[in-house]
Amino acid sequence: MATTASRRYHPWPGYVLGFALGGFFDGILLHQILQWHHLLSAINGDDIRFQVAADGYFHALMYIIAAVGLWKLWAPRRTPGGMSGRLLFAGILIGFGAWHIVDAALSHWLLGIHRIRMDSSSPIFWDLLWLGLFGLVPVILGWIMGGPRDGESQIGRPAVQARTLAALLVIGAGALGVWPLRGSEFTTVLFAPGTGQDRVVRSLAAVDAQLVWTDVTGELAVVRMADGQSAWGLFRHGAILVTGAGLPAGCLNYLRT
Repeated sequence: MATTASRRYHPWPGYVLGFALGGFFDGILLHQILQWHHLLSAINGDDIRFQVAADGYFHALMYIIAAVGLWKLWAPRRTPGGMSGRLLFAGILIGFGAWHIVDAALSHWLLGIHRIRMDSSSPIFWDLLWLGLFGLVPVILGWIMGGPRDGESQIGRPAVQARTLAALLVIGAGALGVWPLRGSEFTTVLFAPGTGQDRVVRSLAAVDAQLVWTDVTGELAVVRMADGQSAWGLFRHGAILVTGAGLPAGCLNYLRT
């Protein structure tokens, strides 16, 4: 009975959520914290504004995929057959690994838009290492976990606790892509191309922000916000990305200046 039910229902919510988690993991660890590459590092790699914007759109896509997975996880079903919490997390592992397999085949080798370590003299080593650890291993573990269990009771919808844990895991990972992992007295701000240094200075003055650093264009700046001032106000004065102020500015949280 359990085997029949499991065959009637494929754990697509787990697959989709795991795929989104793979994207969050890659973006947060490799794009932001380690900064081994950006999404389009092999394309116009010297333009940090272009790279940050591309990473932002990448994270936005991951949020959409995660939202679809959460909807599929919690949407009411017309049929009584469902999946256990075990199958849910097996699907998450498979989806997580599938993201890294797709990323390696498509982004690293077919399109060549980035490699795991852009600064390595042997990029294929890092590509294969990452593919094995975070692609093949999770897929194999998920496949084993999702196999039939002798004497397992009839499968129903995942318990509320399992679905809640899965949802919190994905939402937490998504939050790390938007807000910094640790508090900082500095805020990084990106203005639209062509804004000009004069307008940037006026915009910062309008929210009482102190300029700490700027790039040669003056349109990428690190500032210190005054006490009681919100970084959200910078959006009203020409900013297009602001750290700690929401999607998709998390890509600026760890920008090295």
